[in-house]
Amino acid sequence: MSKAMLRKSILSRRLALPATEKTVADDAIQFALLASSEYIATDAVALYFAVNNEVSTEKVINHSLSVGKALFLPAVEDGVMLFRQVTARGDLVAGRFGIMQPSIGCVAADPEEIGLIVVPGVGFDLSGQRIGYGKGYYDRTLHRLEGKGKLTALCYEFQLVDSLAGEQHDVNMDRIITERRIITPALPK
Repeated sequence: MSKAMLRKSILSRRLALPATEKTVADDAIQFALLASSEYIATDAVALYFAVNNEVSTEKVINHSLSVGKALFLPAVEDGVMLFRQVTARGDLVAGRFGIMQPSIGCVAADPEEIGLIVVPGVGFDLSGQRIGYGKGYYDRTLHRLEGKGKLTALCYEFQLVDSLAGEQHDVNMDRIITERRIITPALPK
């Protein structure tokens, strides 16, 4: 199946996910992330605001702010994705595609300085390959961090496929958390 067809199929299924099933899965995924040694150990975490029925990060955002972790969220500016620090909900504005993002006054950080970066996606395979929405923002921004243990994907179990025909520019995940398991691929580098 082509990337475009796979993307369309998974997005359709994700959008049709019943609200109660989504809430249960979201909670399980977020609690697994909150309990992970990677999250516990880091002082700085980058998250995303869920859109298009993605796995919610609300509990992790709230927890990060309440325990004083440095919280970073993506902001797309002039076609480039940056991670800007958020200290309160008031730091957020509607950005490109209507997604909430940090205002331009929030300080940007080099992704290498962020201990854990949580990445959204449309589909993933068991080797850590990811397909996103096709715009390449995460791929361009995070490619240099592959294999460093920082990149974690959150997804529903049905978003996993046996194998993706990844391309050179696609960023690979170090870990994938679903409502059923945590996958830590051994990626060749």
